[in-house]
Amino acid sequence: MKSNYPHIFEPFTVRRMTMRNRIVMTPMGTNYGEQTGEMSFLHIHYYVQRAKGGTGLLIVENASVDSPEGSNGTTQLRIDKDNYMPRLYKLCDEVHKHGACIAIQINHAGASAMSSRTGMQPVSASNIPSKAGGEIPRPLEKEEIYRIVKKYGEAAKRAQACGFDAVEIHCGHSYLISQFLSPTTNKRTDEFGGSSENRARFAKLVIEEVRKQVGPFFPIFVRISADEFVEGGNTLEDTLEYLQYIQEEVDVFDVSAGLNASIQFQIDANYLPDGWRSYMARAVKEKYGKPCMTMGNIRDPKRAEEILASGDADLIGMGRGLIADPEWVNKVRFGHEDDLRKCISCNVGCAGHRIGLNRPIRCTVNPAVNSGEDYYKRKVTKACNVVVIGAGTAGLEAACTAAEVGCTVVLIEKTGKLGGLSAIISDIPDKHRMKDFPRYLEHRARKLKNLFILTNTDANVDMVKAFNPDIVVNATGSSPTLPPIKGLHDLVDKEGTNVKSVLGMIDMINKGGYADDMSDKKVAVVGGGAVGLDVMEYFTEHGAAVTMIEMLPAIGNGLDPVTKCDTAAKMEKYHVRQMVKTALQEVQNDKFIVKNPEGEIEEVPFDYGFMCLGMRAKTPLLQALEDTFGDTQTEVLNIGDSMRARRIIEGTEEGRNILLTIDKLGFFD
Repeated sequence: MKSNYPHIFEPFTVRRMTMRNRIVMTPMGTNYGEQTGEMSFLHIHYYVQRAKGGTGLLIVENASVDSPEGSNGTTQLRIDKDNYMPRLYKLCDEVHKHGACIAIQINHAGASAMSSRTGMQPVSASNIPSKAGGEIPRPLEKEEIYRIVKKYGEAAKRAQACGFDAVEIHCGHSYLISQFLSPTTNKRTDEFGGSSENRARFAKLVIEEVRKQVGPFFPIFVRISADEFVEGGNTLEDTLEYLQYIQEEVDVFDVSAGLNASIQFQIDANYLPDGWRSYMARAVKEKYGKPCMTMGNIRDPKRAEEILASGDADLIGMGRGLIADPEWVNKVRFGHEDDLRKCISCNVGCAGHRIGLNRPIRCTVNPAVNSGEDYYKRKVTKACNVVVIGAGTAGLEAACTAAEVGCTVVLIEKTGKLGGLSAIISDIPDKHRMKDFPRYLEHRARKLKNLFILTNTDANVDMVKAFNPDIVVNATGSSPTLPPIKGLHDLVDKEGTNVKSVLGMIDMINKGGYADDMSDKKVAVVGGGAVGLDVMEYFTEHGAAVTMIEMLPAIGNGLDPVTKCDTAAKMEKYHVRQMVKTALQEVQNDKFIVKNPEGEIEEVPFDYGFMCLGMRAKTPLLQALEDTFGDTQTEVLNIGDSMRARRIIEGTEEGRNILLTIDKLGFFD
């Protein structure tokens, strides 16, 4: 079959491993492992799905070479003892059945370990935490360094014996080897500190020991933070210098970026363009002639093909993109690009759940990270009519899911546009990637012949009854929260005023109402949650002086770690005034009147003021539906923001959960 993407689907051989294409699943923690450090069968199924989806090489998330000291998670995989090998062998065997190659990343967390999980003080190159507020580690003694070197070699040998096709050594992202490489965390005065050669000595010893243990035919990948993006850290030029000391036995460089303090460049923030890091891979490749892998928000196959064709990199790494759509490779290969469920880089279910909340990963756009599209195999065995009111992301997911298992579905949308709040918010320039999800859902919905979409239609009970529904789904979404504060309702989103909600702001953006250069303007934002920060980002990047007003003790409460780190950096960069523990008292057309933490009344003048106090459920028809169908066999569901204003991820999951109701009502065998 002739492909539109010949470079993506060109095989790649390194030593004795040949990949069927150039797409690599990058290592990402999942919290799917067992408490013992063993791989779970749920975990195996997760990787097998991505192998079935056509991925060329899967690199399993980092496995500890020395637990508990070197562990960085509560359910992190272990490869430091032989008893972990049988499940890893099972994984390799299952993945190979589907034609994919598989590697495993081996790692020691160093100062990124936590004593609350390990029961031990973390260790590192020096006594410097791996992140602000982190635990102070104990500097390793020389004999301990050499012991850990041996541990890496033993782990690699186990990986080879388990059937892995390659091994990756993690030398980036604020883990132990990175802590030796980076001048921000290595203050040693012995042969392991000081010059770039000395700081690279530990990495060199590890790589040489791994090569000694696995022999000459087994590929070694090395992941690096090519630019650390922190003050005093390694720049790309610094990395190109120290690589000379470690590159000899490396087969492929996995060219990543960032440390804990710059995690938005490690787990890419949503505004960073597809393939933004590829220049780093090109620089490494050009200097050392080694194959290189790049990654960084690569969602569009055209961009992946362009990177490979230009020679910037030899392999394309995809992490979150393959969480969102395990079938990404097959869809691209067989010409189904319109069916791609692209990751929107929100970092909520992956980074937010695992790093921020210590939960197993989930995904905003993929409500079934483990089971995938298995539900397609189920079909209703008798007629089932479903009416969905509201075509936001929750309503669309419910409607599509029900139709895909054979229900007859009517989707009623009050406006002329599908996608709800997600489609609107994505009109903010830095949120453009979010638009991919409602676009995917609309495409999916319009393909289904048993799903009938009524737009510009205001649903009522009589209309719903006329469709003889077995299930009614209320998904009418939410609207901005506007509390009874003096002046607020008279001014917000009114013609000719300077006070807007986020919806009013987006309307102004679409009308071209804000100048590109706003360096002479003052902006005040009430509300320091996700929406308020979106407003802050837009206006600071256009030069305005921004003040944020928040009742809570901190701005960004509840955000995922990536977004929190990124917005904190932007507020510092643009000198955003942060007024926390501050309550809004009155709204005027050119100022907010607030009460500061000391109880004093203060004026905050602005040219543009924004009310970003979150959203509240909007349920104009719900009570009438429950009254009408309460004594019947018809089930009424309330999902998404119309149940309680939250994030997209909850609505998507609740939409997919319509399967549980279909099953409960007996429409499946």
